[in-house]
Amino acid sequence: MKEIYITDYNCVTPLGFDIPSNWNALLEGKSGVAKHKIIENQEAFFASMINSEKLEEEFNRLFDNKDFTRLEKMFLLSLKPLIERNNITEETAFILSTTKGNISSLKNQTILPEGVYLSNLAQKIAEFFGFKTKPIVISNACVSGVMAIAVAKNMIQAGKYKDAFIVAGDEISEFVVSGFNSFQAIGTEICKPYDKNRNGINLGEATAAAYLTSELNSNEKFSFKVSGDSAINDANHISGPSRTGDGLFASIRNAMTEAQVSAENIDFISAHGTATLYNDEMEAIAFNRMELQNIPLNSLKAYYGHCLGASGLLESIISMESALHGTLISSKNFEETGTSQPLNIIKENQPAEIKYILKTASGFGGCNAAIVLEKC
Repeated sequence: MKEIYITDYNCVTPLGFDIPSNWNALLEGKSGVAKHKIIENQEAFFASMINSEKLEEEFNRLFDNKDFTRLEKMFLLSLKPLIERNNITEETAFILSTTKGNISSLKNQTILPEGVYLSNLAQKIAEFFGFKTKPIVISNACVSGVMAIAVAKNMIQAGKYKDAFIVAGDEISEFVVSGFNSFQAIGTEICKPYDKNRNGINLGEATAAAYLTSELNSNEKFSFKVSGDSAINDANHISGPSRTGDGLFASIRNAMTEAQVSAENIDFISAHGTATLYNDEMEAIAFNRMELQNIPLNSLKAYYGHCLGASGLLESIISMESALHGTLISSKNFEETGTSQPLNIIKENQPAEIKYILKTASGFGGCNAAIVLEKC
């Protein structure tokens, strides 16, 4: 079976429009989460939003074509550096991950705009950069970003493509805010994953992009093998996770089995960690069932908010940066354990040798996903 590697990546977030600015902000403990007023008749609430003026300024500096939505501009900015460094051929896949896409364009519309269809969104981005294959859309709630990596890996291994560009993204919209409000899931302060006093999520927005290939060359600055992957749906509830973590447990077990690693081989876990009562509890149970309770673990949600379809890819990228820099990033705002099962939450930035990373994600509808990344 071919070995598949991630050899390039980029991101656009409230903490910066490239990897170095994001990494430096994380080292300094900066958070993109602040109070924002999204809906006119509602109070401001904590969320992680990209400054639209700075986004426009950066986009106009690099692109001439203005016929793009705000989200599309975020996608283009995150992809552009990768396109410039890696070739597109007749055997290159383009995969777009998102939960809601251009849903903001539905506001005050009586007829569906073409751009609201996810297939049209993907096609527009693909055509701009000159992809020659039909784009693939991954939209499976909040596991979409992790699944995009898995789908790219499996399709290259199957011989469908030789390499792949993946891009993941979502923006904060009234629709998304209203949806999470209906579940009473939005926190009243900057979120506290796994903490005893957590009370809900902060929404976030970002785009992230990565390049996967089976063919390494001497020019690669780094590479991470996608050693294992799995996605399991436990079909527990339309929004609530399985109380016993069945789907996440099975996803982790399968990914680690494929990667041929055991719990003691994992050096770091980048968890989903939304700071909701049931998600964090479910994850703690699943990690303990896999005997991973002593492995250093963090959630990046207090830095970036929950970026929906972008979160899994963005957090995978930051995990790989952690391995390259030999530094574990603290799980911001964690003070006191708030789960029934123990976890080794990273309380402050610390040096570490990181070879094997476990990245997990969970989402509405009972979906769960896990990948194992190996630093080469």
